[in-house]
Amino acid sequence: MAAPPAPAPAPAPPAPRSFSGAEVRARCAQGACLVRCRRRLYDLTGFVRLHPGGEQLLRRRAGTDVSAALDGPPHRHSANARRWLEQYYVGELEPAADAQNLLEEEKPADVAARTTSRMDPRCKTVDLDKDLVDWRKPLLWQVGYLGEKYDEWVHQPVDRPIRLFHSDFVEALSKTAWYVVFLVWTPVVLYLSWVSYTSLAQGNTRLFSSFTTEYSIPVHKYYFPFIFLLGMFLWSLVEYLIHRFVFHMKPPASNYYLITLHFLLHGQHHKSPFDSSRLVFPPVPASLVVGFFYGVLRLLLPEVLGLSLFVGGLCGYVVYDMMHYYLHYGSPKKGTYLYGLKAYHVKHHFEHQKSGFGISTRFWDYPFRTLIPEETFEKED
Repeated sequence: MAAPPAPAPAPAPPAPRSFSGAEVRARCAQGACLVRCRRRLYDLTGFVRLHPGGEQLLRRRAGTDVSAALDGPPHRHSANARRWLEQYYVGELEPAADAQNLLEEEKPADVAARTTSRMDPRCKTVDLDKDLVDWRKPLLWQVGYLGEKYDEWVHQPVDRPIRLFHSDFVEALSKTAWYVVFLVWTPVVLYLSWVSYTSLAQGNTRLFSSFTTEYSIPVHKYYFPFIFLLGMFLWSLVEYLIHRFVFHMKPPASNYYLITLHFLLHGQHHKSPFDSSRLVFPPVPASLVVGFFYGVLRLLLPEVLGLSLFVGGLCGYVVYDMMHYYLHYGSPKKGTYLYGLKAYHVKHHFEHQKSGFGISTRFWDYPFRTLIPEETFEKED
């Protein structure tokens, strides 16, 4: 039997396109956001709303050289951020066009350095055609073979969607639009809140009644808002603990199944942090987790009290999932709480994967000492 013919070699990548200064200015005037590092041009038009520093910051720098800005202040961009930038590379600025934009006070050595077309030496690009996995196939069954290379690979983010499963049906169940979480769980929260309140209003719920009747404490219906808020607060702790100790466990390099499980639970989110269909928890697997927590509270507390605490925690989960999506795809106003939280969460993805585990709040990062440190810059003389 004849051997199958060898596959044709991949075509060579096209040569970088050259852009004139006039062309760059014209495209920026039309709404595009092109920036450059020396002569290397990047089209960030599709990324401006996702940028943690805000859309307006990038818009103001359209058409300019951002080489110095990458080193800060106010923010020193990580190697992952520089690698991310390379995904938007579109070509080179013509030398003549670059020379027209040189500042008069620049020294010749600075001019030569800035006009050289070269990639930042700190940037190790991700070549999807030569990656450790085949992006044309489902990734879930490949990552377990990466072994000791998995941890570094999974924390080099890329801007492209991920396919996990061969089956189209199972793949569809693993994806969720952000509003589905709100539509599925909000009616449940409202209904269970009504059930909890009306049950407490009957006056039959007492704390410690299983141990003693003489000293048991009645739980009135007016306590429901406080129990609800306590449930939300406890969820923020559960959110932190799951994120830190489950989602960020480091699987043994020799264990194919634990690596696969880690990628399914959270690794795929770090590999593709802006895959919009994988930013919230799908309702089907979420139902199993929600049922588990309800069962635990049902065993530990009186039925109505446990339900009241549970529904507060469920509301906390919905708020967390909505906020998580917004931290990736929203563009909060500079100076607001969400603006700082977005920048904090993006740092967790791109540079500080072993800290910054709080998502809806940084509160628990303080007592557990996992707060992402503030950046400092030396003052120039």
